[in-house]
Amino acid sequence: MEAWVLFTLFAALMQSVRTAGQKRLTTHLSPMSATTVRYVFGMPFAALYFYAVAETPEKIVANGLASASFMAYAALAGTAQILATYCLIKTLSSRNFAVGTVLSKTEAIQTAIIGSIFFGAVLTLPVWLAVLVGALGVVLLGTTHSVRSLDWASVSYGLLSGLGFALTALWLRQASLSLPFSSIQNAAATLVFTVILQSALCMIYMLCKERSQFAILRSKLPIAVFIGATSAAGSVGWYTAVAYQEAALVRSVGQIELLFALVITHWFFGEKITGRELLGVMAIGISVIAILVIA
Repeated sequence: MEAWVLFTLFAALMQSVRTAGQKRLTTHLSPMSATTVRYVFGMPFAALYFYAVAETPEKIVANGLASASFMAYAALAGTAQILATYCLIKTLSSRNFAVGTVLSKTEAIQTAIIGSIFFGAVLTLPVWLAVLVGALGVVLLGTTHSVRSLDWASVSYGLLSGLGFALTALWLRQASLSLPFSSIQNAAATLVFTVILQSALCMIYMLCKERSQFAILRSKLPIAVFIGATSAAGSVGWYTAVAYQEAALVRSVGQIELLFALVITHWFFGEKITGRELLGVMAIGISVIAILVIA
């Protein structure tokens, strides 16, 4: 099995676990404060990983800081990921866990479309068909409620979250490709840069707008550390996968996260899984297998 596939599967699992933790945290913190947690508490783990895999840390850092394209793409990706995470948490706080995750996973088809139009990512017809089958699975999972019962504000947040994550993946790939080192080292450097930027931006926002949230956060340190660790681990997987492979393929295979989300929904949150949701998971499973065979 290719390296990018292993990193993608690992990332999908870690992201499901992290998002479940964030859902619990949103009952105590505001969406932006919960977003801040994943970056601030993930930063030490990201830094440790970078120094573990970097052969010449100082050279990599100097090269990144001197590259205008790396700095620009990494900054765009970091900002887009903050907004995407904020929208995802807003969705999770108003709808059930699985559906909130499903709406954000429209990122796969959005990544394919945006990547082919603006980033020159060429996908073959069989791959496009596999991506569309996965999108059908997302639709099946995301429309388990009647149209009249849908919370359209939360639907909008979910779709915007998918757009933000799509742009994040595309820009992260461009940032990694801007560096001359190995894919693993490039991804680690990109991760450290973005998470430092994200932590700074989120902390500035909290100090200006939500300073009272710090007192609440102090009482939730164990789960905050857990979210930071799983977030960093998931980011290692995503960042490295898109450094190896086209973002659209990575995000399409990453839809396997929905299976993990449904398991978490059933076992940890006690929410029922419907036959329509299972059918959607089957479509996504077919899509993932097809992409792995074709790619």
